[in-house]
Amino acid sequence: MSTSLTIRRIRARAVLVPLTRPVVIRISTIQEWPLILVDLETDQGVVGRTYLGPYTAKTMRYLVPALEDLGELLAGRPVAPVSLFEEARKSLHFVGYEGMSAIAVAGVDMAAWDALAQARGLPLCTLLGGIVGGVRAYNSNGLWLLEPRAVADEAGELLAEGGFAALKLRLGRERPAADLETLARVRDVIGPDVELMVDYNQSLDLEQAMRRCHQIDDLGLSWIEEPLVYDDLDGYRTLREQLSTPLQIGENFYGPRALHRAIAHRACDLVMPDFMRIGGVTGWLRAAAIAGASGVPMSTHLYPEVGAHVMRVTETAHWLEWQSWSDPVLKEPYPVVDGELQIPDRPGVAMEWDEDAVARYAV
Repeated sequence: MSTSLTIRRIRARAVLVPLTRPVVIRISTIQEWPLILVDLETDQGVVGRTYLGPYTAKTMRYLVPALEDLGELLAGRPVAPVSLFEEARKSLHFVGYEGMSAIAVAGVDMAAWDALAQARGLPLCTLLGGIVGGVRAYNSNGLWLLEPRAVADEAGELLAEGGFAALKLRLGRERPAADLETLARVRDVIGPDVELMVDYNQSLDLEQAMRRCHQIDDLGLSWIEEPLVYDDLDGYRTLREQLSTPLQIGENFYGPRALHRAIAHRACDLVMPDFMRIGGVTGWLRAAAIAGASGVPMSTHLYPEVGAHVMRVTETAHWLEWQSWSDPVLKEPYPVVDGELQIPDRPGVAMEWDEDAVARYAV
């Protein structure tokens, strides 16, 4: 039986999902998480699904039409993800390969890979040459910039959500002493054996980063993430040369070449691309080859469902970032067992929308 598919249209819908634990960082507080649900419909009846999480609700006003425009451009084309990726990017050549144009292309790419894997009757990780299994994950569902005692109490809850052995804590309070108090309280709760990552969410300048990162450099942290604005590669190299704790960056890499530049610049020890910026599955696979050749450990940023599949075929796979922000609109969220996200043994990425929830959260 033929497994060839042709694109009929791309449907994009905007929803705002309430967060159980609101995001509280220096640069923003987010109560509801915006998601764009992408359905790549084919003439053969197979529907490839994915979502984009563009941080702000206003951004969806521009991304939904962009996705629909790409659907018109690609209608009638075979579902061949790499070819679609190149054609979609080239159509945006004059506006550039970064920003919202790159995000829209990533949405098409992830949906196309899901459709292709469904047509082949294989989980995405199997189509890519791997096997179904669990992926080591840390819980990124909380530990924001709250009062230190509240953060410590939350740490215990987060460990219990899926038998996790690793958590990520956000830092960057006005007073460094409050960050240090929070770190101490969290460590008292979770004990010495749980891995702890910290993330400053780009909230510091170089002088502040030098001071604050040195204050925590001997605390046995798994990594220090994004203390500086994401494109300050010179600053990151300066920090990396002085710290013993691994330096993590990458969620703002637009495409594999940005990852290559950071590694070549010796700006980081670890990388963690975001799927909507790196270029979906196609962009991830190209970036993973660069990280693998360089021996640089590679973690995911958000998008745990598609992230789990590609981590099964990533040479230097490190940690999967788990958060449940898409769960309210999914029929069957992926389970976490003993700290590992479990990939279902079903074709594609195995995401189906809970249409009642989609209608409830639609904007």
